[in-house]
Amino acid sequence: MKKLSYLLFVFAFTQVHAQKDFQGMAVYESKTQAPKLEGMRAGNRDITPEMQKTMEDRMKQMLEKTFILNFDKTASIYKEEEKLDAPGQQGGFRLMMSSMMGGGGTFYKDVKSKTYTVDKEFMGKEFLVVDSLPKLNWKLEQETKQIGGYNCFKATAVKEASKTDFRNFRPKNNEEKKDETKKTSGETKTNFEDNFEIPKEIVVTAWYTPEIPVNQGPENYWGLPGLILEVNDGKTVILCSKIVLNAKEKVEIKPSKKGKVISQKDYDTTVIKKMEEFREMNRGRAGGPPPMGR
Repeated sequence: MKKLSYLLFVFAFTQVHAQKDFQGMAVYESKTQAPKLEGMRAGNRDITPEMQKTMEDRMKQMLEKTFILNFDKTASIYKEEEKLDAPGQQGGFRLMMSSMMGGGGTFYKDVKSKTYTVDKEFMGKEFLVVDSLPKLNWKLEQETKQIGGYNCFKATAVKEASKTDFRNFRPKNNEEKKDETKKTSGETKTNFEDNFEIPKEIVVTAWYTPEIPVNQGPENYWGLPGLILEVNDGKTVILCSKIVLNAKEKVEIKPSKKGKVISQKDYDTTVIKKMEEFREMNRGRAGGPPPMGR
């Protein structure tokens, strides 16, 4: 009896110790469906097939990213995998667009305090967004599937679409474009951004595995009884391609400290204001948006 009690004690101690030092790493591939540019206008010109193909190819490259999530029981850091830039792929516009498409910083989540910190660079300035984690009302489904050998369960939720995330942009239909053209008092000139709109809400489908019982996931997704291995919002799919648990080398999981501290609301206001200024500055100009990568 004493021997059994001793073994149970050793087992419990080992489990607690293992949980304390527990750490994992997950690799995610993020792909966003590039908008179709057929029939759209840039400035006072129609987008030619050649322009369309060039712009769609560049968008496709920018909308396919690889991210690394390092996590423990209560916190995580999510960051785009570092890659060498190809010639001509550097510059302020690319950094701005990267930040607006889910990249460009280290996203730290603390599910215990329900807060997050992410450093972002926008228009040459560094910001440190610190705020409360968004709470989604997840609906747990019975549907299951396997991802990378892990049994996953489906969950769905509805979230407000961020106006500062370029991935949320949806092409307007032809009727909406015609209505806006009429409002310009007969002028046919349009800005490239006028071809798009942002929905108020987005339906999110997530797949999580209880086999890795951590309240974590990519980007700002969390709140499910297991690691989120896949997220799909109708346009962007974030899929886990690799998981490593309890590697010998531990990663320091802590928030960034660089940049001006700002709330998410104030940061969004700053970005939207600059986007409007940029939009007005380019309204009516021929040639469309600035070349990507410059």
